[in-house]
Amino acid sequence: MPENPIAVVPVAGVGTRLRPHTHTQPKVLLQVAGKPILAHILDDLPRLGISRAVLIVGHMGERIVEFVRSRYRYPTLEAEFVEQPERLGLGHAVSLAEPFADDRPMLIILGDTIFEADLGSVLRGGTSSIGVKPVKDPQRFGIVETNGQGRVVRMVEKPDRPSSNLAITGVYYFTHGKPLFDALRELREKNVRTRGEFQLTDAMQLLVERGETITTFPIDGWYDCGKTETLLETNRVLLEKHSATADLPGSLVCGPVSVAEGAVVEACIIGPHVSIAAGARLRHAVVRNSIINPNARVENVLLEGSVVGDSAIVMGRFKRVNVGDSSELSIT
Repeated sequence: MPENPIAVVPVAGVGTRLRPHTHTQPKVLLQVAGKPILAHILDDLPRLGISRAVLIVGHMGERIVEFVRSRYRYPTLEAEFVEQPERLGLGHAVSLAEPFADDRPMLIILGDTIFEADLGSVLRGGTSSIGVKPVKDPQRFGIVETNGQGRVVRMVEKPDRPSSNLAITGVYYFTHGKPLFDALRELREKNVRTRGEFQLTDAMQLLVERGETITTFPIDGWYDCGKTETLLETNRVLLEKHSATADLPGSLVCGPVSVAEGAVVEACIIGPHVSIAAGARLRHAVVRNSIINPNARVENVLLEGSVVGDSAIVMGRFKRVNVGDSSELSIT
């Protein structure tokens, strides 16, 4: 590998399916399995030898900037932030990174994608490549067709009649950035859109048609954070994978759970599958299969299948709730 790649992380999505939480918090900063969604991505970059990242921000982008710049865990990450003023598609978002990435090797990771893959081997492989995973409903995704030897011959964004079940997962590696940026520029100049947006898939298809070699690599774990239900399912799966646990004197813990330093838990039954963020305070509560975000307060209640937002207050008796940030809910 001639030089270390730069990471491009689009994080401008609004996250409408995660409301009310995304009314007051960027989707990528919601907690899952003990840390924000975005941290699951950025924490892996040093291990891959990546020290520079470009984040494409939009909705409440200032909060993302604050998070990345204030995190003690990223002292070696040189981060740049570019605002996407209009939601014109993933291709448009990636194109905004050109002044920083230019012709360097480039790893693109969608900011709401939590995944497991051997990216080290991909970066050492010397070939542009797309992370794929077989799915049962490929019409919901961008899909790729290969020639049987792993080389991509065709890509289509959300086809009505898919000819392949290999879904594009949102992780891409390019050995050189310039050909991709040239293709994205051509789409914009010719106003070529799919479903009303400039698609990264269409730009990659142009590269294939021009003889660029693009291969695929398998994504072992691909975790959806798009809705409350799938966010909780991802939380459950990741907690189990990492066998997360916590020691809470005076409370009963049924792992796996994740309790951040700075959280206070008093006389509670916690777990299984619970994430509690820093600053949260739980007292006389039974909580399972739930995510408690920073600075939330939960007292005298039994919660299951719930997401409690930043600084929200939940008090009362057993209910299933989905409470947004800075809310107050009293159940009597």
